[in-house]
Amino acid sequence: MKVARAKGRLRGEQPKLSPRQEAHLVSLHAAGEHTISELEELFSVTRSTVYRALARARAKVG
Repeated sequence: MKVARAKGRLRGEQPKLSPRQEAHLVSLHAAGEHTISELEELFSVTRSTVYRALARARAKVG
């Protein structure tokens, strides 16, 4: 672990959505045109991922 950390190769799980995708998801939700279920299908992620993305967006704003 120390060697991996020193080489910068110690990483957790990669995000399911890129920052650009996450911003797009948030904008679609804010527009009120899509439900959470529709966003799940559009972005091929789970419901909890959608809620987490929305929570991160709220935390940035407020």
